[in-house]
Amino acid sequence: MTRKNTKISLFLPSLRGGGAERVMVTLANGIADRGYQVDLVLAKAEGPYLKDVIPTVRVIDLGASRVLFSLLPLVRYLRKARPNALLSALNHANVVAISAVKIANIDTRIVVSERNTLSHAQRGVVSGRGKYVPWFMRWLYPAANGVVAVSSGVADDLALSIGLPRERIDVVYNPVATDDVYKRSRQPVDMSCLKNQEQPIVLAVGRLTKQKNFQTLIQAFANVRKQRRASLVILGEGELRSQLEELVRQLDLADHVALPGFVENPFAWMRASSLFVLSSAWEGFGNVLVEAMACGTPVVSTDCPSGSAEILENGKWGRLVPVGDAEALTQAILATLDETTHPDVMARAADFGVDRAVTGYLQLFSLRQTSVNFS
Repeated sequence: MTRKNTKISLFLPSLRGGGAERVMVTLANGIADRGYQVDLVLAKAEGPYLKDVIPTVRVIDLGASRVLFSLLPLVRYLRKARPNALLSALNHANVVAISAVKIANIDTRIVVSERNTLSHAQRGVVSGRGKYVPWFMRWLYPAANGVVAVSSGVADDLALSIGLPRERIDVVYNPVATDDVYKRSRQPVDMSCLKNQEQPIVLAVGRLTKQKNFQTLIQAFANVRKQRRASLVILGEGELRSQLEELVRQLDLADHVALPGFVENPFAWMRASSLFVLSSAWEGFGNVLVEAMACGTPVVSTDCPSGSAEILENGKWGRLVPVGDAEALTQAILATLDETTHPDVMARAADFGVDRAVTGYLQLFSLRQTSVNFS
């Protein structure tokens, strides 16, 4: 079977923000560049990353208001398109994708990808549909032809959380260090949100949620400001905005901390900053950490589950600190800002390129019987 006659479909809820959505667009484009037919199937075709889909990738809009409601439209699509392989992302979409393939009763290889640390993501989920997702995962994931995690930590956690044998879970790191990141990092950046644009910039990027633990970062930065001049910029939007803004006021940092919200091009900010900090309580992989490294920016990260220690090779490429330890984070920020030379983080970021990830997924789409880790 030739590549031109091989159809690969990728399914996810939408392209509204988030690292998983960006990664799926990158994979779709990369697979299409290899000469395969590619459909990007969306429960609802909306979101800022739609514009990044290349013309050779066909976008399929199932027109569903929720992922659950996309089940029957996805079944109809599968019966008509009959793709050779279907890759889905995000666990609630994975549950729908496996169900749709089974209901459609077609010979399509279904591969599901897990992009977050399930046990941590489920903490505090006590009501609503979300609490039932792990139960459906335990029931349906064994029926998938392939299960892939974005880091070894995610794979280990998934195996324990849903009772899936660890050897059944492959690892393929995200394709993060792309040509687009390099190109956009060199674009101008609007720093009008900063009162003092001459100070070194400490940058963080992510949704303003509990997971990203920006409270600890702001507390650490307050300590940093007692010892040296610097500005903190946190790019992103989320439900904790008011709480973070109040913390900034309480610590008398209003002139030195900016929260400009979601920006289309965070990479220009990364390149313009003196330091990037990942302060998360947990991650699946930590795309923004690699993106900052690809922009040539020194990094500090929490040693959170999962991804950051794997990316930084246990501290070789940037300092790792315990989760929630403001004092340790303070010292890591100060030490990194004070250094005159830094590790060649761009060289490490190159290990997380598109070709390696595309090759890993294409092998998972095949009918091979042996496991392969592209980590």
